[in-house]
Amino acid sequence: MRTVVIIGAGPAGLMAAEQLATSCAAAIKAQTGPGTIEPTAGPGGDGLDIVVFDAMPSVGRKFLMAGKGGMNITHAEPLPDFIARYGERAAQVGPLLDDFGPAALREWIHGLGIATFVGTSGRVFPTEMKAAPLLRAWLHRLRGLGVRFHVRHRWLGWSGDGQLRFATPAGEIAVAADATVLALGGGSWAKLGSDGRWVPLLAAEGIPVAPLQPANCGFDVAWTAHFRERFAGSPVKPVLASCGQLHQQGEFNITETGIEGGLIYAMSAPLRDALSAGKPAELWLDLVPGRSLERLRTDLARPQGRDSLANHLRRRVGIDGVKAGLLRELCPPEVLTATDRLAAALKALPVPVTATRPLDEAISTAGGVCFAALDQCLMVRERPGLFCAGEMLDWEAPTGGYLLTACLSSGYRAGRSAADWLLQ
Repeated sequence: MRTVVIIGAGPAGLMAAEQLATSCAAAIKAQTGPGTIEPTAGPGGDGLDIVVFDAMPSVGRKFLMAGKGGMNITHAEPLPDFIARYGERAAQVGPLLDDFGPAALREWIHGLGIATFVGTSGRVFPTEMKAAPLLRAWLHRLRGLGVRFHVRHRWLGWSGDGQLRFATPAGEIAVAADATVLALGGGSWAKLGSDGRWVPLLAAEGIPVAPLQPANCGFDVAWTAHFRERFAGSPVKPVLASCGQLHQQGEFNITETGIEGGLIYAMSAPLRDALSAGKPAELWLDLVPGRSLERLRTDLARPQGRDSLANHLRRRVGIDGVKAGLLRELCPPEVLTATDRLAAALKALPVPVTATRPLDEAISTAGGVCFAALDQCLMVRERPGLFCAGEMLDWEAPTGGYLLTACLSSGYRAGRSAADWLLQ
């Protein structure tokens, strides 16, 4: 019996465990015929002993939290468009999706007895819109395959003789593994286990890790006290946001510290990268995406009469509430009283973001184990038998099912590759 250890019981780790178990079963049946042995019957038997360790008291905590607002599992757009969502890492993530992409993911979920549907936006959801039924069915399958779980076991790195060290409620233990899959997540949502504490452990072993950075995150804006007190918590919709060559329509929220929400998350990578490089982070808002600049000029040029500026904006162009507040907050007084300049501000209002929100507040992270350190099997080149998967790899993606799909596809590749490596 050989032992394979998976550290991290999120989607990538659980998928790696499933692929290890099923790959081992298939290999043993091919060698000995059906019905002869249980491939993952735990320690003392034949085949593989597959053991999953996690630092938290229960498995899949971030997965469950992400599903509370509606479990978005993947997206139904054409695969080439889907792969393009991974930006600079499309070349690395694309081959993983060829093995286990959106269509295969849906088929896999259906095999767990969970029905899915495609929403109007193209996003794919379980019919019940929850993560818990999916996780329960998945864990039932894994336990049936002989996969074992140990929670409250925090990985501490390697001992001098190469064993895996874990801190447990009963004290530190060492575990010998014939192969290891690391699926430790990124650095956001530390309270759910994704805390990035693995970074120095890998760096100490000479494994290249790109610094973890916030992705799909909010940003700080230096609001005045008046604006913050009046509009914090207000949604801004619909608007068209632009950052460089990226343009997208949607909505976002004003917060006490700045801005957040789906539209802002979509702009987070270029904004973050500009800030990191010490360059201006230029976010522009079109507050009236349904009207042309010429139409606005004509509407605003109509006589104001006794109307206040607020009433004139409301009656002529439908701007009031938080949108009017943004104009007053971000425009000099002389802009508000000049028709052409006011029309231009409505179509391109600059929002001076000053910093990303802290890493732990981000939905996901960029950075992680560099792909150059891994072979196509996701095995660390300089450490045979060590595989990496999930958000701890150096990639990022927008929300919309892309994050979960890449985590699962990398877990699929790492699990199958680890099985092949052990069984060769």
